[in-house]
Amino acid sequence: MLQSPEESSKDLPLLERDIAANPLIQFDTWYKEATTAGVSMPHAMLLSTATKEGKPSARVVLLKDYGTRGFVFFTNYGSRKGRELQENPHAALTFHWVNLERQVRIEGTIVKVSPEESEEYFHSRPRISQISAVTSMQSEEVESREELETKAAQLAREYEGKPVPPPKDWGGYVVRPQCIEFWQGRSGRLHDRILYELLPSGQWSIRRLQP
Repeated sequence: MLQSPEESSKDLPLLERDIAANPLIQFDTWYKEATTAGVSMPHAMLLSTATKEGKPSARVVLLKDYGTRGFVFFTNYGSRKGRELQENPHAALTFHWVNLERQVRIEGTIVKVSPEESEEYFHSRPRISQISAVTSMQSEEVESREELETKAAQLAREYEGKPVPPPKDWGGYVVRPQCIEFWQGRSGRLHDRILYELLPSGQWSIRRLQP
């Protein structure tokens, strides 16, 4: 049976006097605490995109880097999310760290990383992951699992002893945050929500939202 927030909450406070003035610093603090606490896959994040008409879709991807420029992930540019980001370069990210009863929601604009950065990261991946990236035309229909496995095996033989070239339609994105919300579960469902919003001046405003 699932525990209710009242039963499982550690009742950790999220108070204005304790938070960083910059949400990226606050995210770094929470991310490291999630890692230290043994949260399973703290770098897993829900990526939400939409078509130019506003039809949404979402999927879990992996955070590969974060800092002052934003939040970085890598994928196939020809995938559904890649096509949607091409026509509507706005995205939302959601982290959910159950052990700590914490969520972080991020909304922002999106740009591609440089081809050089994409290639460098591609070659840092396990070789089997490189082969998979070359094998898959992500989001396209395929007849069977066997077809994919056969193609992967052929490519593995073709590139044996040689570097695997990154696909031309594969690379990274940076989500440049415009707003970041930190949610901390509290007992009795009277949760803490702190919202940072980027101002035209480049500074961040901070507001508390009702739960």
